[in-house]
Order: sequence, then structure tokens, then C-alpha cells
Amino acid sequence: MGDKPSSTSQEQATRATIDRFNEAFNRHDADALAGLLTEDTVFEDTSPAPDGRRVEGKQAVVEFWRTWFKKNTDARFEAEEIIVSGNRATVLWVYHKMRNGQPWHLRGVDVFSVKDGKVGGKLAYVKG
Repeated sequence: MGDKPSSTSQEQATRATIDRFNEAFNRHDADALAGLLTEDTVFEDTSPAPDGRRVEGKQAVVEFWRTWFKKNTDARFEAEEIIVSGNRATVLWVYHKMRNGQPWHLRGVDVFSVKDGKVGGKLAYVKG
């Protein structure tokens, strides 16, 4: 078999990384997220339309989320489904928060790439 991990163990490692990432994100813990990102990580936001903002590099991505958490203190992402294939994961989610005093939500998908137990890319897409 050689030194290459089996697809099952790779998928388990990818899933574990995504679970840790989602847990830290929902705690709004930018420092924990920093420990889960590669140095050359890339994040593509859902806005502005049509392509979203691209943020590159661990420091820039952590600062983006640190600011975002301050502006969205009640934000919570509920993972509806996580599909893992090798070092990639697709997460179908619902984003919940209050808007104008009323519960509000948005549906979307993140496409993750994972390398050595860290997130190398998170590309976000939304409905509507």
C-alpha cells in the first residue's frame, strides 16, 4: 500500500478538521480558527455579487473573521449535511441570526479543501 493514507482514513481526517473548524466558527473563536488554517489558506466570501471577495493568507483570513464575528455576534451556522471525498468537503448549511428583531436565515454551501489537518480553502456560495 505504500505511505499514502487510505481514502477512508483521509476522509475521516478531513471530516474531523471540518468538525473542529465549524465548532470554532460557531464559538466565534478566531484564535482557534487560526490554528486550523494553512499559511496560504484562501477564503472566498459570498459577497459582493457576483463573485464574492477573495481573502488570501492565514493572517488576512483570521482578521476578516475576527471583524465579521464582532459585527455578527448572534450568527450561527447549522451544518445540514457534510459530504467528504478525500481531502475535500462540501458543507450544506443554514446561517441563522436576528435581523430587525426577527429570526432570519440564509442557506448556502461551503466547499473546503484540507491539507495536513488544516483548512487550505473555504469557498462560500449562497441561495438567492
